[in-house]
Amino acid sequence: MHLHILGICGTFMGGLAAIARNAGHTVTGCDANVYPPMSDQLRALGIELTEGWDASQANIGADIFVVGNVVTRGNPLMEALLERGLPYTSGPQWLADNVLRDKWVLAVAGTHGKTTTAAMLAWILDDARMRPGFLIGGIPQNFGLSARLTDSPFFVIEADEYDTAFFDKRSKFVHYRPRSVILNNLEYDHADIFPDLAAIEIQFHHLVRTVPGNGLIVANGTDANLDRVFERGLWTPVERFGGANPNGRSDGAGGWTAGEVDSNGHFDVFFDGALQGRVKWALMGEHNRMNALASIAAARHAGVPAAVAIDALSRFENVKRRMEIRGAVHGITVYDDFAHHPTAITTTVEGLRAKVGRARILAVLEPRSNTMKLGVMKAALPASLAFADLVYCYGANLGWDAAEALAPLGNKARVFDDLDSLVSQLVADARPGDHVLMMSNGGFGGIHAKLLDALHNHYHEDIVLAPMHRHGGYA
Repeated sequence: MHLHILGICGTFMGGLAAIARNAGHTVTGCDANVYPPMSDQLRALGIELTEGWDASQANIGADIFVVGNVVTRGNPLMEALLERGLPYTSGPQWLADNVLRDKWVLAVAGTHGKTTTAAMLAWILDDARMRPGFLIGGIPQNFGLSARLTDSPFFVIEADEYDTAFFDKRSKFVHYRPRSVILNNLEYDHADIFPDLAAIEIQFHHLVRTVPGNGLIVANGTDANLDRVFERGLWTPVERFGGANPNGRSDGAGGWTAGEVDSNGHFDVFFDGALQGRVKWALMGEHNRMNALASIAAARHAGVPAAVAIDALSRFENVKRRMEIRGAVHGITVYDDFAHHPTAITTTVEGLRAKVGRARILAVLEPRSNTMKLGVMKAALPASLAFADLVYCYGANLGWDAAEALAPLGNKARVFDDLDSLVSQLVADARPGDHVLMMSNGGFGGIHAKLLDALHNHYHEDIVLAPMHRHGGYA
């Protein structure tokens, strides 16, 4: 089968392309901007890429056109497909029909933590020699790739609540039919497609409806929004996780709980109050402990004993762009993190604060997601950055006044519309021992490399690069 994928350079569609190629299909694709690293990864697989949406691509000879949710009506290629009656489908639907149908699907859903938790779960199964396939919205450092197809019956997928395509406004995750599903949390997000939290809860309810009675839902036991989802209907056993108590119990309800964390980030894992083992790793933050509990529970449902899963996490190397150290110059460390929602920003900054103690944190934010660009959550930004010593915001192309929104932070916050000016100010302000935390769900204009180069030129010191890091971050 020849697939031509529209929007192929997106994380999900690029992963789908790799899986289709691994399955022996001919794959080509197009996108508005064809650029590294995804373009390099795809071409290395022998996938021919076209830049732009020229209608002539309708003549490429594809058996089916797989349409990403970046494509809208009015797109020249899509209009040609519709006018000529050529076959098309969505990415999630193609994946469901051609890959997931005969698999034990383990899906990870939630507003936050999907990528990291899915990476943990895939690693636990792999370490247990179950060789799962997976499709994850990031690159787990244990694997070095975001997607793979194997002959294993198990498949781990990051289950996104964003809509499927312009012709299918259901959330992507309703296509996956998981047997094991993790619901990490539920908050309001994606303001460009959901009018309110209730609309998202309906989509999560649709996901719950697809889980069989002999499946398992692993749910955050501290999230009242998920409780409202379950009140709409529940047909599947639920194991809850959450809490941090020395005896492993948070409220007497049992479930999966974490003991107190020690100075090394290690903690005990309990199930219904019974000790299961001790996670020994270098990741930081309460959110990662919760991600660990969820992944241990889901892996146990697939047949991995809790003790084996706990041991596997000692070798988990996190996901790229989750508190990833990009380099250091003159004692100034530069991090890259995917945080873009106020809750994720809060957790990321607090986690770094716990790690570095009283050292200065210079938080640099690009409000790039559709929700942030709309300004829906601008009022929550000052509190989310409270643990930072200095705050820098790249405010170009926003529909709201970032300086006004960050005014509660006083003179510790500055807003820039020019990236080079922002970098120059960082060089002027940073001093040895500082930690510069870059947060964006995009490439941020290559600011990490620009800052490291500028620091190198300023101090005439070599950049110390670290190719792999085991520090925890938010997903």
